[in-house]
Amino acid sequence: MEPTQRPLDLDAVQAFVLVADLQSFTRAAEALYTTQSAISLKLKRLEDRLGRRLLERTPRQVRLSSDGISFLDAARSLLAAHERALGRIENATVRLTLGISDHVAGDGLPAMLAQVNAFDPGVVVEVRIGASRDLLAMYDRGELDAVIVRRDGERSDGELIQEERMGWFAAAHWQPRAGEPLRLATFSHTCGIRELAVRRLEDAGIPWQEVFIGGGVHAVAAAVTAGLAVTALLYRVKPAGAIDVGKSMKLPSLPLAQVMLHTNVRDSRAQAVLRTVVAAMKNDGR
Repeated sequence: MEPTQRPLDLDAVQAFVLVADLQSFTRAAEALYTTQSAISLKLKRLEDRLGRRLLERTPRQVRLSSDGISFLDAARSLLAAHERALGRIENATVRLTLGISDHVAGDGLPAMLAQVNAFDPGVVVEVRIGASRDLLAMYDRGELDAVIVRRDGERSDGELIQEERMGWFAAAHWQPRAGEPLRLATFSHTCGIRELAVRRLEDAGIPWQEVFIGGGVHAVAAAVTAGLAVTALLYRVKPAGAIDVGKSMKLPSLPLAQVMLHTNVRDSRAQAVLRTVVAAMKNDGR
C-alpha cells in the first residue's frame, strides 16, 4: 500500500479532537490516561500522514491552524462513523450517572457536555447538580456512579482532581453600610461553604448578618448581582461582573477548595468519558 493510502490512526485522530476541544496537551493526556509526550508524538505522526500542520503550538496555548480547523469536522465525523461501525451507538448504549456540585459546575458545563458527547456519543450521561453533601449521600446509597464534589470534613476517600481559589464576592456597585454588620448572602445551614465563611468571620471578630439565604449557587449569585450582600464562593462560579472585595474590606482569607472525584465506575467506556469530564473541568478552571 502506498504511504498516501494508509488509513488514519484513529487514536491519533481522537487525540487531535481532544487537544482541539481542551486546548491543552496536558488535559488531553489526562483524558486518555497517557502522557503529554505520547499525545505530541501521535499528533506529529498524524500531521506527517496528512502532510499538514494542524496545530499552532506556543508556550501559553494551543490553537488550531487553518488546516486544523478544516480537518476538525472531518475528524469528528470519522470518529462517529467508527462508533457506528462498531454498533455502539445503536446496540450497546452505556449509561453514566454523574453528580456535580453546583459549587464546581461553573459556566463551562455546556461545553464540557459537548466534549463528552463528541468523545463517545454512545454513552448516555445523566447529570445531577446539587450540594456536595447531598450528592455524596446519593453516591453512598448507590444512586450515582460518580460524583465531583468539594471536599467537606474529614472524609479521606476519593481522588483530588483540582484545587480552586475562593473569594468574597460582591457586585461592583455594592457598598457596605457604615456602622452595620457585614451583610451576607449565604447558602443553607447544611452547606460546608457557609460554615467555613461564618467561622472565618467569627474567628476574625467581624460582625455579620445574613440578609439572604439561597438554596444553590444561582440563587446566591442573583442576590450578589442585585447588590444585596457579600458571599463566599469559588472563583469558577462567581457571578458575572462580581468583584472580590476581600482585600478592600479586610476580610479573612479563604482556603483553597479541594475538588474531589468519587467513583465506582467499572465500564471502560464510561471510565473514559468520566476522564474526559474531569479533564474538561480542570481546563475550565485553569
